[in-house]
Amino acid sequence: MTLKNDRFLRALTRQAVDRTPVWMMRQAGRYLPEYRETRAQAGDFMSLCRNTQLACEVTLQPLRRYALDAAILFSDILTIPDAMGLGLHFVPGEGPHFSHPVRDREAIAKLAKPDVKRDLRYVTDAVSVIRRELNDSVPLIGFSGSPWTLATYMVEGGPSKDFRHIKALMYSDPEALHALLALLADAVTEYLNAQILAGAQAVQIFDTWGGVLTTPAYSAFSLDYMQRIVSGLIREHDGRQVPVILFTKQGGQWLESIADSGCDAVGLDWGIELGNARARIGERVALQGNLDPNVLFGSADTIRQEVARTLESFGQGEGHIFNLGHGISQYTPADNVNIMLNALHELSPRYHL
Repeated sequence: MTLKNDRFLRALTRQAVDRTPVWMMRQAGRYLPEYRETRAQAGDFMSLCRNTQLACEVTLQPLRRYALDAAILFSDILTIPDAMGLGLHFVPGEGPHFSHPVRDREAIAKLAKPDVKRDLRYVTDAVSVIRRELNDSVPLIGFSGSPWTLATYMVEGGPSKDFRHIKALMYSDPEALHALLALLADAVTEYLNAQILAGAQAVQIFDTWGGVLTTPAYSAFSLDYMQRIVSGLIREHDGRQVPVILFTKQGGQWLESIADSGCDAVGLDWGIELGNARARIGERVALQGNLDPNVLFGSADTIRQEVARTLESFGQGEGHIFNLGHGISQYTPADNVNIMLNALHELSPRYHL
């Protein structure tokens, strides 16, 4: 396999690149008019995810519009609990909900690990089709939610502001929660390995809700299970290393522990300066991030200044993948993404001399 553009994979392993590579979390999404048209064609979000050709189409849409260095599979982090039969549905203005949340050890004991080859084949089929359509132009990223984040949605039944159900379970019956997390860790490992075998060239674990935990709880209920997944992943395929990125939102206080997990790169939100993160863990792992997505609502000058500040914060050398500190907002003016990318392409080469 010879990639026409392998900057992203090279940066993940801290090899030399000619400029800082870039992709965006949620880069295929509602801020693009072409995405909105395709979603309307599919009927609803999960129908779009399950339609191999349409999932491929929306994965490729941002690459046609922007000079990005990676594609990311279009799917959802909740595919695994959906395959467990919990009744995933999306409420307008609220996001994902489960009809059958699991809130005690009896409900957890009834859960079965999904058969990835059967229940999630639509995902791996999409990976295969996307890889073919990319024609080795840029690498393809696969992904999953972390066990803690999946469990949070499964126990809460949907988005939460106080996380009272999952934390009540954690403090009242930690053994039951550990059983759920172990089941999910095994499922995520199989799921990501299936994506790798289908053609994903790097994978990211999204730990969206890890930052709501105390330090001891983060270690026991989130990071330990992500580390278990990392240790079980296929790390070389198709003659090339398969890098792993861990992203814990609001996880800046635990960078050293995350870097010790065995991952290749740590994703950063905007709550920590890249220079600080690099001083702490940059000799061990690559760093991904971390422009505040709301910068893209600013003026062209402001966007350019913030790109310059982000690059300067990381500084000279290798191991930086430019990204947003979280997913791009659905309200982002699509043209502002090009302002960001043009600034990055102009300014970043000087950091790689």
